[in-house]
Amino acid sequence: MTLSDKLYKIVIAGGSWKTILGGLLVTVQISFAALILGTVLGALVCLLRTRKNRIIKGIATGYIAILRGTPVLMLLLLLYYGVFAKAGLTPLTVAIITFALNVFAHVAELLRSALLASDKGQAEAARTLGFSAWDTFRLVTLPQILRIAKPVYQSTIVNLIQWTSVVGYVTITDLTRVINNTAARTMQPLLTISIGMLIYLAFSYVVFGIFALTDKISEKKRRPAV
Repeated sequence: MTLSDKLYKIVIAGGSWKTILGGLLVTVQISFAALILGTVLGALVCLLRTRKNRIIKGIATGYIAILRGTPVLMLLLLLYYGVFAKAGLTPLTVAIITFALNVFAHVAELLRSALLASDKGQAEAARTLGFSAWDTFRLVTLPQILRIAKPVYQSTIVNLIQWTSVVGYVTITDLTRVINNTAARTMQPLLTISIGMLIYLAFSYVVFGIFALTDKISEKKRRPAV
């Protein structure tokens, strides 16, 4: 069997491309929903960690330490077969909750580190000039935080996409599970898994491309008009 015949059997025959596309869409759905939810929660928890109340700060720190140190697969299994076993939630919902919890722990710590690394002198200068606390944060501190956190946040997104490959353990037919099923059906594991890896790689580089595009747009806006 030639390479083209193998590719046809894996990707085209019997509408395989539709199944692969469906698995990819599930992966995108889980990743996007978990990223949005996790980022919002991460920002809120980061805010809690900056409070002077030791109890609130301690609880937030404890949650972050536990979730950052727990393997995503173990957390997924715990929530699906344990915590939400009788809650009636769909596997997809549990997966989104799982990855959102993981993302929020990393984002919270990322934002806190970026906040600590920001230039406090600029904020103090803004307050001296009469800026309110909110305007100082919005116009001075926040842009610094976003600029510092951006590279690591990009890596967090790519890691999230890779982490979602374990959702097949809770009966979700994502891209990885589709690839595994296709490899078993076609008896072409090496080529099929290689195709799956290329799809994940392309997905990751789409993320890199989006961030590179935003960098170019920001640089263009900062560039003085001639």
